[in-house]
Amino acid sequence: MAYLMLFLGWAIFYASHTYLASLATKRKIKILMRSLYPWYRFIYSLLSGAMLLAILFYAGSIPPDYVWQTTTGTTYVGYMLATFGTILCVKAMKGMSISRFIGLTPNDDLVEQEPLNVDGLYRWVRHPLYAGLLLIFLGYFFFLPTFASAVHLAALIAYLPVGIYFEEHKLLHLYGDDYREYQRKVPPLLPTKRP
Repeated sequence: MAYLMLFLGWAIFYASHTYLASLATKRKIKILMRSLYPWYRFIYSLLSGAMLLAILFYAGSIPPDYVWQTTTGTTYVGYMLATFGTILCVKAMKGMSISRFIGLTPNDDLVEQEPLNVDGLYRWVRHPLYAGLLLIFLGYFFFLPTFASAVHLAALIAYLPVGIYFEEHKLLHLYGDDYREYQRKVPPLLPTKRP
């Protein structure tokens, strides 16, 4: 039952992430917030952070039940995957304003559209942040192979096709043919060809 609740927590987290990031939802919220809308991203980040902490605290309260016994090899693989995933996430954020991404710098993202980023890691995959998160979660599972870690990983794997679908729907709306051409040339998560 505890693992089902954990999976449900992730489902709520991911569903709210997708819903609150959609253009239709943002437009409705902008009408409600009016001149305060530039702070929406900050409120969204606070809410997401609180939900993430709640999920992690709940997972930490579940007594560990191991899928397999850890070894030096699995621990090493876990560290390597998580490190590589972290590097991917950091490099994916290169050129972006962290304060703007979190919402510390208020902006109206429905008016101030950022240019389409197709440089750096984005030349290899369309969603390097998702790819990095996948490696971090996989690394964590190898480092601490509990059923709770397996639920974290399974929930992310279940969410990625949905998250990518809605993210790309939004990006097609924002960037049109430029993004369609980018989709044609660059794979979503795994680099299958040279840029």
